Amino acid sequence: ATPRPAMELLGALSPPWWLLPLLLLALLLRAARRSSWDPRKCPADLTGKTVIVTGANSGIGKCVAMELARRNARTILACRSRERGQAAVQEIRAATGNPAVLLRLLDTGSLASVRAFAAAVLREEPRLDVLVNNAGVTGLPFAITSEGLEQTFTTNYLGPFLLTNLLLGEYLLKASAPARVVNVSSFWHSVGTADSGYLTGQRRPGGHDAAYNSTKLMNVLFTAELARRLQGTGVTANALSPGVVSTSIMRHFSRPVRALFALLRPFMKSPEQGAASTIFCSISEEAEGITGKYFDSSCRLALPSAAARDPALARKLWEASERLTGLTEQG
Repeated sequence: ATPRPAMELLGALSPPWWLLPLLLLALLLRAARRSSWDPRKCPADLTGKTVIVTGANSGIGKCVAMELARRNARTILACRSRERGQAAVQEIRAATGNPAVLLRLLDTGSLASVRAFAAAVLREEPRLDVLVNNAGVTGLPFAITSEGLEQTFTTNYLGPFLLTNLLLGEYLLKASAPARVVNVSSFWHSVGTADSGYLTGQRRPGGHDAAYNSTKLMNVLFTAELARRLQGTGVTANALSPGVVSTSIMRHFSRPVRALFALLRPFMKSPEQGAASTIFCSISEEAEGITGKYFDSSCRLALPSAAARDPALARKLWEASERLTGLTEQG
């Protein structure tokens, strides 16, 4: 038999039990960085068009705004922070040479902020060709806002729901058709659940970061129902997954979780790579006319979860969201 000291030495030299699955995860992340579509090969010119990108002061949102501005779009960065938003505006103007890059303050976690933003856009902008609902949070503690809504669900889902509906109208998105609504979801939607009680905090989804996962499912359900309601208007709506991207969205997590992601960061997509599927849905010829669909991080049509394909659930969520936001029934 191997002497005990030798066994202890071998045990000390052996890698931790979690190293193998961590390595496998890293390899999967690296493989998922590949995309089937390259924005650099897309000839789309957005001269004369107006786009809005929410959460555009950093990460994926800033990369999307940068690409659309580079293509000569009037690019509105809808950001919560004036300081960070203005810094992004200056960076994008300098990089693209496009002076029509503007900051408008928006906090999707506040319905009052959403209404104020939408009113300003309707008053100031004669057209809107692309709306990218990108802003999102994760890892926040459970909290009810002053409007009686749960903060993660409002920021990630209910605020974008209200914003999109306010900007549709007959005088903006619909009048600018063909136009596109692009909702940034996640592959994590497949483990989410949709219950309107989550929106007000009456019920709380269980499990690690279940609130984020459930908002991402709601994004896909919202997209499907929106596309159904917009049939024949020339406005399309699609959802997508950017993949696993190295951004600051993990900043609210605990230190051990942030440390794990720091280890995996070299294997994740960069924000530029992660922005590809959003840009694809926003401007590509391949996505033109497609609506109510879900695209994966490789810019390919993909089948979302069974719950995300439930039309009855999508209608039920829409109706509950209308009540909570005060919207009237739309056809």
